[in-house]
Amino acid sequence: MSGAGAGAGAAGLPYRLVATDLDGTLLRSDATVSQRSRDVLAAVAAKGAAHIIVTGRAVPWTRHVLDDLGYEGLAVCGQGAQVYDAGAGRLLTSVTLDRQVAALSLAKIEAEVGTLAVAASQDGLAGQILVGPGYVYNPELPVTHISGTDQLWAEPLNKLYIQHPELSDDELTQVASDVAGDLVSATMAGAGIVELLPLGLTKATGLSLAARRLGVAPAETIAFGDMPNDLPMFAWAGYGVAMANAHQELKQVADEVTGSNDDDGIVSVLTRLFGPF
Repeated sequence: MSGAGAGAGAAGLPYRLVATDLDGTLLRSDATVSQRSRDVLAAVAAKGAAHIIVTGRAVPWTRHVLDDLGYEGLAVCGQGAQVYDAGAGRLLTSVTLDRQVAALSLAKIEAEVGTLAVAASQDGLAGQILVGPGYVYNPELPVTHISGTDQLWAEPLNKLYIQHPELSDDELTQVASDVAGDLVSATMAGAGIVELLPLGLTKATGLSLAARRLGVAPAETIAFGDMPNDLPMFAWAGYGVAMANAHQELKQVADEVTGSNDDDGIVSVLTRLFGPF
């Protein structure tokens, strides 16, 4: 990170862009956004700073959250693969994972650690999440079950999800990076969520594109997150805030650690910087 602190924004604002992850950050453990968070984000917006959601979820798994928030701006979805205009209901950018490269990467990782449970995120506004045998997923989100990995390759994909019966998420991410890091990017986005992405794709990729459309520079951006997949976003933004429930790797590079997602940790920081409200 650049290390920029309060005062980096224009027109008297500490920051012109507030970038928030969803799961483990803006969303509480019950997958809702508190009224206090809603009110403070609205107050920040009223002062002239934009709020942008930057999530690992692809658009089909994000849209209902955006609708609930009445969100009409740009959202970065799919781990940076998709820049989505919520107000217009259309994708502005979409990066796909080469399916031959994905299949080769999967084979290389399985040759190293044995059979994996696999899921995949299909590209597009109506892309399905395909879930293979043994893959453990959030039962509250819609998925399509498949019987074998051959069905993964029928349509364009944003990413693969992989799980191993014995390796921890951190261990599996490291193995994937070591074995297939010249083909794909591997990241850990949450408990049980290890992802294989197009090589070089990160949340910072999509956030930089969205910020450019908004005319906002990295130093004018404050970012909130909780997992290693937020590391590139923190590196891009002027100031990075990790939640109390964040992965230790993210806390180590954060400019600040705030309260947990269940304690409205985002609210305390934004109130200090932009308040009083």
